[in-house]
Amino acid sequence: MPLKYAYHPGNVAHSGSPEVADTMNAVARNLGLELTILDGATSCGAGIIRQANERLQLALNARTFAMAESHGLSILTPCAATAGNLKQDLEKLRSNPILMKEINDVLAKTCGLVFSGETEVHHLLHVLVDEIGLDKIEKLAVNKFDFRVAGYYSPYFQMEGACGGDSVHDPDYFEQLIDALGGSPVDWEGRVLSVGAPGILSEESTALRQSAAVISEAKDEGAEIIVSACNLSHSVLDIYQGKASRVTGITTNIPVIHLTELLSFVFGNHNTRFAQLRTRIAVIGD
Repeated sequence: MPLKYAYHPGNVAHSGSPEVADTMNAVARNLGLELTILDGATSCGAGIIRQANERLQLALNARTFAMAESHGLSILTPCAATAGNLKQDLEKLRSNPILMKEINDVLAKTCGLVFSGETEVHHLLHVLVDEIGLDKIEKLAVNKFDFRVAGYYSPYFQMEGACGGDSVHDPDYFEQLIDALGGSPVDWEGRVLSVGAPGILSEESTALRQSAAVISEAKDEGAEIIVSACNLSHSVLDIYQGKASRVTGITTNIPVIHLTELLSFVFGNHNTRFAQLRTRIAVIGD
């Protein structure tokens, strides 16, 4: 019996991090996930919209919740920022019936939908461990990911009720997953620190310093590669890596991939790209 979810690809999955969109379908097929695409669903707002107009972000995300509820499904996303922002707004609306009614009035007028609060929000990492199980995932791994891996959670879903059965303050689901896939997980504090996303759009120099510090720690702890559970953070760690080095003088040359890429590679998909990644790791390593 497949696990069924309403799928939200998360921020920048079709722009700054297209590799997430490229690999998620194959991963879902391997895992037996049945994903219903929420056609027309908007960005979660990434906290940016909230700063300017909180009610607008609430209305946009309530629309996404209502779309999922119309299918009778909970939401699955591979993006930590999306999972965290959706969860925050879901709980805010659930805890305030007056606000929920006001937002539902907006939905009724603009798109004819109604949000009841019955849906849930899940990140892929937590579904892997809590719902599918590491034993099954280990059996699906045909290509062992035999590297020293720094799993990057981001701070966005490290909150009560948003990280499955994992610890809010000292998570280890990523490390368990890496171990199950044949890798050697790196123990590092930077795994839950911010890399400045989405502040890269307005406070670039600060974000570059934050991302350089996180990358530097991963390298210092012996990581050969960083794997991110957050689309936005992945974009900053990867796309802006060279610029972060030039601005800070810190060495930041390390491959960065997304969780969906890791899974796709070990499940036997995109083998050419996996071979290219192995070469990058061999060449980039200090």
